[in-house]
Amino acid sequence: MSRLPITKTPKVYVGGAFIRSESARTFPLLDSAGNFFANIPQCSRKDLRNAVEAAAKAGPGWAKRTPYNRGQIIYRLAEMLEARKSDLTDALLVGGATPSRGKAAALREITATIDRLIHYAGWADKYEQVLGNVNPVAAPYFNFTVTEPMGIIGLLAPEQAPLLALVSLIAPAITSGNTVVALASTAQPYPAIVLGEMLATSDLPGGVVNLLTGFRKEMVPTFATHAHLRAIAGVANAEERKQLKLGAADSVKRVKLHHAEDPIDWYSDKAEGLYEIRDHLEFKTTWHPIGA
Repeated sequence: MSRLPITKTPKVYVGGAFIRSESARTFPLLDSAGNFFANIPQCSRKDLRNAVEAAAKAGPGWAKRTPYNRGQIIYRLAEMLEARKSDLTDALLVGGATPSRGKAAALREITATIDRLIHYAGWADKYEQVLGNVNPVAAPYFNFTVTEPMGIIGLLAPEQAPLLALVSLIAPAITSGNTVVALASTAQPYPAIVLGEMLATSDLPGGVVNLLTGFRKEMVPTFATHAHLRAIAGVANAEERKQLKLGAADSVKRVKLHHAEDPIDWYSDKAEGLYEIRDHLEFKTTWHPIGA
């Protein structure tokens, strides 16, 4: 008797647990040959609100960890991706393999993703020295500026480079002590599913990174208006940018969006660096009298 293979039931990673959408809805993912591969959770606005609650619970503990410890955890995640290149390669090829985007392209994306995590792991205990400052004042005071994490960051991943772009958005936010709720690529959600499995077995506390799959038209309005999201970043088209900026104005959140009509090169040095970390920080200035 022939044996039927046991296929994976993809679930999203929220609050340190694997869940299905609260609505129980799914959408089909096809493999490169056009055959059915799996049902992907179609997350709802309620799932987004639940993810924000999970991120809020994890936030204070993650922010209180030393920058050095956060760097160690991010470095450890890079080690895990390095060890599971084969799984990530298969995940990237599902639904996206073409002659121009085959195994070599998938390996290139995975390598760039690992290097990006190492990049931010290195910045974790250094950005404060660069962005913070002791300010000269013409009075008998010390005046110094220090950084603080903003809180919960909402991220919108693009369709291209579904693993590299997603990690490039997540890494700078969590490096500085923020927590994240990210919406994965709709066309290629499977790399985010596999990334969630790695996060679950890493040292990253549950709730620091929450990954959702689903349709942007359903999720973007809630990203725009949710009062507990302190910033929105990622990639959006013209209609989404307008919606997000209007919603952000009402709920007073920071917005940094790349144009979907003019895709950035996620492999470029411009897609990483200190200023990506700065975009998710608040700055607190303190005055202290000399001799007090």
